[in-house]
Amino acid sequence: MILTVDMLCIMGVGSILALIYCGILVFNNKYDGLLEPLNSKEYPLCETYNVGFYLINKIPRLIQNAHVRSKRQYIEILHGTKYADYYLRINSAQSLSLSLLVFVLSFFVYGLTVEPIVLVVMFVMAAAIYYYYDTLPKAKVEKRTEEISLEFANVVSKLALLINAGMIVRDAWEKVAYTGKSDLYIEMQDVVEQMNNGVSESDALTRFATRCTTADIKKFTSMLIQGMNKGNRELTEMMKEQSGEIWNIRRNLIKQQGEKAASKLLIPMCIMFIGILIMIIVPIFSNLG
Repeated sequence: MILTVDMLCIMGVGSILALIYCGILVFNNKYDGLLEPLNSKEYPLCETYNVGFYLINKIPRLIQNAHVRSKRQYIEILHGTKYADYYLRINSAQSLSLSLLVFVLSFFVYGLTVEPIVLVVMFVMAAAIYYYYDTLPKAKVEKRTEEISLEFANVVSKLALLINAGMIVRDAWEKVAYTGKSDLYIEMQDVVEQMNNGVSESDALTRFATRCTTADIKKFTSMLIQGMNKGNRELTEMMKEQSGEIWNIRRNLIKQQGEKAASKLLIPMCIMFIGILIMIIVPIFSNLG
């Protein structure tokens, strides 16, 4: 196989980029302390994130734009306001480091195959990896919100049952909060801890609604706060009405999930169809050549 000038230039560029990447990775270890708390399952290849931190430090605009500010809102929901800046930098470094790693490796793979199409596919893969990790906080929040919405109907039913039996809201909330281990129950347990530490019931419930982000929870907590101010008799009637509405919302969510599952099946079918077309078309063009 004869290497053309174009091939040698591409391999040369890849070699230079690989040396730069490895150089940053080896000699820029001042961010190792930021990486120690990370879970390797949730943050794969976190040892490479020093490259992303280096770029963020050299180009501050990478984390100072409207897109990053909107992403911070999702990170606040996942990790709290206190740690939002830390996890925002981690996410940005993760997206940059892993996508650049695949980008650099694409030149190595090209050197082995000498096929331009392989280089293009690897470039697309690098862009896809950046997009995936960059939008991961939003995807996690959406998944978490969906799970909370599905679980919330059971929680409201439990609360309504206990309040109808004569238990005050605070005691009923605490009793229900420790009956599960999902995200919704963890958020409810956080409300209990806040109230035990001196936070008022209305403030703790308002913060709970903000963290859960769903409209039905915000409506329910506002109703709960109003009911606590008016008394248990009116609250009982409100709980009955709210419980019915939330179960209807849950049924609609389950229908939507079924529709989404059906549409997702189309993706692997399309991929298989494209693969079959490639298997048929490529030999035809090879024979023509």
